[in-house]
Amino acid sequence: MIEPFRPRWPWIGGHLQTIRNQLVRPRHALPAGDRLWLDLGDGDALGATWHAHEGTKPLVVLIHGLAGTEESHYVQATAAHLLDAGLPVLRLNLRGAGPSQPRCRGQYHAGRSEDLRLALGRLPKALTENGLALVGYSLGGNMLLKFMGEGAVPSVRAAASVSAPIDLAEASATLTAPRNRIYQSWLLAKMREEALSGPINDAEREAVASARTVTEFDDRYVAPRNGFASAADYYARSSAVQFLPRIAVPTLIVQATNDPWIPMSAYDAVDWPANPRLTPLFGAGGHVGFHGAASKVAWHDRAIAQFFAGF
Repeated sequence: MIEPFRPRWPWIGGHLQTIRNQLVRPRHALPAGDRLWLDLGDGDALGATWHAHEGTKPLVVLIHGLAGTEESHYVQATAAHLLDAGLPVLRLNLRGAGPSQPRCRGQYHAGRSEDLRLALGRLPKALTENGLALVGYSLGGNMLLKFMGEGAVPSVRAAASVSAPIDLAEASATLTAPRNRIYQSWLLAKMREEALSGPINDAEREAVASARTVTEFDDRYVAPRNGFASAADYYARSSAVQFLPRIAVPTLIVQATNDPWIPMSAYDAVDWPANPRLTPLFGAGGHVGFHGAASKVAWHDRAIAQFFAGF
């Protein structure tokens, strides 16, 4: 029952909705959390911060996007809103990201959904006994939807994605377009920094340094490092769009019709009525933007809280 999205002045249009995330970063007064380490069984471990809440509501696990961490502003904003709504929250750092980096030899990618399955399986029983709800943003959203389509763990009651690049090849091509030059330069710098901060050999270091586009970075570094033949192979095998028909748990899918990074064509091609477990929610809000006129709480955060209230 969320109201239609209306942008808040002066953040009008997809670009301003998107860049506001970098220009305005309000601090969210999150309560102190407990550090958890989730062993992946291969020597790597994921760090997470758990915020407890009294009651019997499901634990919400938040999964950051590309070059993000548990400290990303959008993760903190969602955590603050859901905690206010009475839900316990866990902010997860993917393999090689943020606090996880010192305990990881590997690194996350858009299709590494098995990491999510392993991490959820390592959560203490006391945290999962009331069920789980999952939220993924951008690349983390694609990982989440792939995971859901592969068959989520039984404790997952509901899920939500925000600005997920469900067709990775289309998203990469869009980022590489001349009009997105500034976005790509910023994102590529973040990707290089993240890659070089972990264990990396000389050939990989050269591949990272030589990449001039996101597609080249994926082709020269991400794909060979993770067993893919090429960027095209990585995109084809990891894109969530092919897994959507198999999702069997209620899932909210939030996407901006004017996202500068992710074209709507992949979303428009989905046969949404064919899977009644999927609830698409579209609005003109930019990439993980949705700064609306109705509230200072982001539109997608209010939608997620309302959607989860039913489960």
